[in-house]
Amino acid sequence: MKDEFSTNARRWYDQDPVLSSAMKTLEESDDETQIKIALNLIKIITEHNISDSEYESVEDIVSATEDVLERDKKERWYDLDATLRTAISLLQNCPEKTRHIIAKEMAKNVIEIIKKEDSEDEIDESSESPEENPEV
Repeated sequence: MKDEFSTNARRWYDQDPVLSSAMKTLEESDDETQIKIALNLIKIITEHNISDSEYESVEDIVSATEDVLERDKKERWYDLDATLRTAISLLQNCPEKTRHIIAKEMAKNVIEIIKKEDSEDEIDESSESPEENPEV
């Protein structure tokens, strides 16, 4: 049986099964969910990078990412939105150890947001009043 997550993975995030799964779910999510996840991801990555002394400030992180964003302009699914592209670029440029930790947090975050949205959809559907049929 072929190992799906081999070192010959086509995409950089397919080398980590947790990250690959989270990215697949994120890709299949609606635009609003993707933005929510991206914003949370930026926050998580920023906190990890500063606490790990990779960078001294948010400005340093953004500056390092902007160089990569300009160089790597491609037509990937996450390049269509600047916030999402920034979040994924930050993730890609994290040290591998940090990326794995963040991937777990990202996976939990994706699941929580999707469950919350599903729950809100159920509440919206149940609050709609059924049509009353007058008795004849």
